[in-house]
This record gives sequence, C-alpha cells and structure tokens, in this order.
Amino acid sequence: MAETKTTAKAAAPQAKKSGNMISWLAPLLCIVAGYVIWRFILGADSGFSKPDLEGGFWPSHKGPKGAWYRMYEGGIIVPLLIGCFLMVVVFSIERFLTIGKATGSGAVSEFVRKVQYHLANKNVDAALAECDKQKGSVGNVMKAGLRKYKEMLTAEGLDTDQKLAAIQKEVEEATALELPMLQKNLVFLSTLVSLGTLIALLGTVMGMIRSFSSLGEEGGAGAASELAVGISEALYNTALGIATSSVSLVMYNIFTTKIDAITYGIDESGFTLTQSFASLHK
Repeated sequence: MAETKTTAKAAAPQAKKSGNMISWLAPLLCIVAGYVIWRFILGADSGFSKPDLEGGFWPSHKGPKGAWYRMYEGGIIVPLLIGCFLMVVVFSIERFLTIGKATGSGAVSEFVRKVQYHLANKNVDAALAECDKQKGSVGNVMKAGLRKYKEMLTAEGLDTDQKLAAIQKEVEEATALELPMLQKNLVFLSTLVSLGTLIALLGTVMGMIRSFSSLGEEGGAGAASELAVGISEALYNTALGIATSSVSLVMYNIFTTKIDAITYGIDESGFTLTQSFASLHK
C-alpha cells in the first residue's frame, strides 16, 4: 500500500511539469512559425521586382508587387507580430475546447434544478446519475459533494453542523481542482492584449527612424518619396499589432464570461447541497 502511494505522488508532478512545458513551448513555436511566414511567404523572391537572392536571414528585397508583400518591408518586428497573432489563435482554440468541455451538456440551471428535485425526494443516486449526464465542471463538483452527502447520511457520531462542514469542505476541494484548469493559459491572452500594441509601436518607431534617416541622408523629392513609402511600411506594424490586441481582448472577455458562468454554477451547487442536507436531515 505504501509503495502504491509513493508511486502516485511521484507521477503527479511529472504530469504537471509536462503540461507547463507545452504551454511555454507553444509561444516559441508560434514565433518560429511567424518568422517562416514572414521570410518565405511575405518575403518570397517572386513577390518583388528586385529580390535579394543572397540575403540569408533578412534579405533586402526591393519593389514589392502588392500590399501583401509590402508587409515584409515592415522589418524584423513583423514576424514577432505574426507570432503573437498565432499565439492568440492557438490559445483561443485550446481554451475554447477546454472550457467547452468544462461547460458540459445542457444548461447548468436546468441541471441544478434536477438535482434539487432528486434531493428533495431523497434520491441521491438519481442526483448522481444527473451528474454523470452533465459531464462538466459543475457536474464534477456536484458529484463529489453528493458522494460526501451520501456518506454523511449514514455517518455516526457527528452532529448536523459537522456533517454540513464535511460536505462544504468536499465541495471546496473539488472546486479547487476544477478552477485552475478553467483559468490556465488565460494569462497569455491577457498579456497579448497589451504586448501586441507595444511590439507594434516598437516596429512603427523603428520604421519611422529608418525613414527619417533616409530623408536626412538623401534630401530632395526622391527622399520625400522614400519617406512616404517608409511610413506606409511602418504602419503595417501598427495594423498587425492592433489586430492582434483586438482579437486577444475579445477572446479573453468571451472566455472569462464563460468561466464566470461555470463558477456561478459551482457556487450554486455547493449551496444546493448544504441547504438540502440542512433542511431534510436535521
């Protein structure tokens, strides 16, 4: 028995470490993918009238054949912004799947109402069956509470207050296991709301510095033309950053709203269990 317990404790941190590693590996992969898109798609040789065939990491292509390829000339900040946008997409999909699973099937209010009905009829097994049908975080917490509820029905040597405290503690422990899963990786979306704009501002400033430097060195009408082109290229950074921040903000608000609804359902579940036990099993 002791050996089994030791093995279980050793395995748990390993799974947690693996999950964290995947969360931090995804942004690095998105940055690499952003560079690949910038270098080999936006910076494809065929997209420029004067391609730099020996440019290596950052070719100095000239004469983009369209707005799509002109984004390449926004500079080395562009792949970072593309990577940030890919992060928003990746973590939005991941959160959508996870929170969708945690929501479970059917309306939470209807599920709680059915459990209340079964508890009012003192049919705990039917209430447990409803939890199996719900298959979400609210159902998991309610199921843990119902098992303790059922255990307290036959517990001896405890008064009603002690039984209620035991049920409440079980609900709190189950909630503590569910909430971290719901909130995981939301920090990336909240960070990208500000980070996308700041990186875009950096790219824009770098582009403006480069443009005005060109104006100071050359002078004349030709330099004014170069300045206009440079400003246009720099603003691509701004556009990408605003798009990234906007999408990230929208997705973050959507997910936090869904999590709030699940959290409310969990709180309502705990209240239902304690109130039912207090009123029916004094």
